[in-house]
Amino acid sequence: MNTKKVIVAGATGFLGSQIVKELLEQGADVTAMVRASSNRSELTKMGVENFVVGDMMDVASLRQALSPKHGFDVIVASAAGYTRRKKSDSAATDTIGYQNLVDATKEAGIPRFVLISILESDKARSVPHFHNKYLIEQYLKKKNQPFIALRPGAFLDQMPDFIINKMTKGILPTFLSGSYGIIYTPQLARYTALAAVYLPNSELNTSIDVGWDRPVNEQILAAAFSSVLKKNIKTEPVIPPFVLKFILPLIARFNDNIKDMVEMTKWIDKGVYISRNHQRQKELFGELPTPEQSIREYCRDKGLI
Repeated sequence: MNTKKVIVAGATGFLGSQIVKELLEQGADVTAMVRASSNRSELTKMGVENFVVGDMMDVASLRQALSPKHGFDVIVASAAGYTRRKKSDSAATDTIGYQNLVDATKEAGIPRFVLISILESDKARSVPHFHNKYLIEQYLKKKNQPFIALRPGAFLDQMPDFIINKMTKGILPTFLSGSYGIIYTPQLARYTALAAVYLPNSELNTSIDVGWDRPVNEQILAAAFSSVLKKNIKTEPVIPPFVLKFILPLIARFNDNIKDMVEMTKWIDKGVYISRNHQRQKELFGELPTPEQSIREYCRDKGLI
């Protein structure tokens, strides 16, 4: 198979850097799209040699970064404005920025766009940063840009990772009370690399749910951690229920980011944030990971076992 030339938007991010690692392991020729001020050192340590400067809110820079002269076969987009990991990030990245990226990709003639979307985003109108991903899926269709959208649920791990310190005390910090789809980010990174490099063109223009073999809740997660670590793990809410129910909705009236978070928790706790089609993931990527398998992988990666 010919080596795929893949450009990654959001390469310096928590998920993006893991996607880069997986792509390199799959033998892809990786180019990282970074902003001029971005720290490239970790990507360089991984073995990334090619960089282009581009900002999703700067159309001219995107045209230069994605220029046909580079000969890219695939673009992977994992950038996220909602999380605001850097001061210059904005929720507009998830709307205008992604539209700019799609337009530049189409103009450059890149034949595959791999989008990190969100599970059930088409049904989450009340949660802006969820529904915006669905709108970008629709924009890709509107522009006739060939794409594969991967739709993960919640991430087991975060940046910063708030589980590790608590786990040493036998506590699993939890944020959601209902049942929901979930994934460990290295798993999502592997699926993304496979979608970029190996999935045939017959699988283009589709959205694929990705995650574990079943939804979880705090009891399932605590039981899996207890089994893997061989000690009793208790759950503890990250945000006290009183604050989540009464205080945050008041703050949300004046803060769009908090409003989004409140709407997200309300929507997820309805039990609708779960995969409707596990079979599709199994057909394309193999057997689905179980909660215990995934948590064992997480614990090994984090040095807990």
